[in-house]
Parts: sequence; structure tokens; C-alpha cells
Amino acid sequence: MAEVDVAVGGRRYKLACRDGEEDQLRALASMVDRKAGDITRAIGDMTEARVLLMSAILLADELNDAKSHQTAPAAAPQPAELDPGYAQAIERIAERMERLADRLNSDA
Repeated sequence: MAEVDVAVGGRRYKLACRDGEEDQLRALASMVDRKAGDITRAIGDMTEARVLLMSAILLADELNDAKSHQTAPAAAPQPAELDPGYAQAIERIAERMERLADRLNSDA
């Protein structure tokens, strides 16, 4: 296992990945960092967990749009048409991120 230092939202993180995937992990972290910066500039001060959650949701939305355009030229599905499992998954991710942010804040 390799370890990579990345910066997202002004904080440094040490993440593990498979050997040989270091550059990919750095590139992905950079994408999240750019999205977090966009959100912070647009909305202002928010908790770290909320910035990361919004970053994840916006990146997932972009991925969903890209997939929609690949499979069919039809319009992207509206939120009401999406699988209800997405909402539950996003909620679980948000809860995990809140717990992680709480732990990080208590360690600081």
C-alpha cells in the first residue's frame, strides 16, 4: 500500500492507495479541492464536512450528466426520477462525513 499526502479545502490528508495509483489519487483529490474552492467562493464560510459533501454531490452530478450524455441524447433525469437509493447513499455519506469532521475537529 502506498501513502499519498493531498490537500483538500486547505487541509492536508494522508491517504492510502494501491501501489501505482498515487498519481490518480492526487488528480482526484485535486478535482475535489477545486470544487471545494468553487463552493467556498460561491457560498462563503461553511463547515468542512458540508463543503466536502457539496463537493461530492456536485462531482456526482457532473458524473451523472456525463453518463446521461453517453448513453442517450435524452435529457438528464430529474431528481424525482432518480433511484431512491441515491438519496439514501448521499445521506449515509453525509453522516459519515459529519462524524469524520467531528473527529478531526476534536483531534485539532
